[in-house]
Amino acid sequence: MSSYRLMAVHAHPDDESSKGAATMAKYAAEGNDVLVVTLTGGERGDILNPAMDVEGVRDRMPEVRREEMAAAAATLGVRQTWLGFVDSGLPQGDPLPPLPEGCFAVEPLEVPTEALVREIRAFRPHVMITYDENGGYPHPDHIRCHEVSMAAFEAAADPEAFPDAGEPWQISKVYYTHGFIRKRLELFSEAMEAAGKTNPFAAWLDRWKTEQGDLMARVTTQVECAEYFPHRDKALIAHATQIDPNGNFFAVPLEMQQRVWPTEEFELAKTTVRTKIPESDLFAGLDGEVEL
Repeated sequence: MSSYRLMAVHAHPDDESSKGAATMAKYAAEGNDVLVVTLTGGERGDILNPAMDVEGVRDRMPEVRREEMAAAAATLGVRQTWLGFVDSGLPQGDPLPPLPEGCFAVEPLEVPTEALVREIRAFRPHVMITYDENGGYPHPDHIRCHEVSMAAFEAAADPEAFPDAGEPWQISKVYYTHGFIRKRLELFSEAMEAAGKTNPFAAWLDRWKTEQGDLMARVTTQVECAEYFPHRDKALIAHATQIDPNGNFFAVPLEMQQRVWPTEEFELAKTTVRTKIPESDLFAGLDGEVEL
């Protein structure tokens, strides 16, 4: 049994349950220490589940989202902490309106970077999970999450950077999560149609511009974690204001998902240890090479 430390950096509560959740649950169950760092409180999130759009929810959204996050973390078997920044919301319109004053995405980069460096130096993760340069999708907080994560990766190991934020710590590996894999949706679509079920992804795949390429080309690491898909789904459902249990997240039967695509996908973005690509383990290359 390994005993490594894994930090997952996410923009909002619920992101941790839709991006690498089964992998985190697997590693936690195997005895590793897993910490989710949530950068914002998700205060500006809409209520996306009609069953939760009731009196007493919208007017206490910050508290509700903290309660949901606690339930999701318990389901995944991970620890979780808040960095304390304010959700920027997803601007709509043409032209887009300015982001709200004081929100996470307009904070000077060094402010959230120092806060994350403090968490890194306290927890001392061997591996960090975050988003790529596009944020997974172009939400301003997701893009900022990438920028902050990569700046903190560099700064945490530098004794001259933020000297009051703890003793320097070198993270060995940084990964981007990749969930929007076209081939995955195609295989699910084929399996659903073969089973005589409605294909929930047909319109989505029709709109997908193949010339944009598929993120699978960037994937370096696939972690087999189908056993923990039920933990992922239960954690998603815990975010009741954000996740409709009748939505597309759950359209493909669990058994079919486990059989057709039993992995979660990651891209190795930074490493200080030797490893061989492709990988099947986020901790590959760490054995005997890192301080526990």
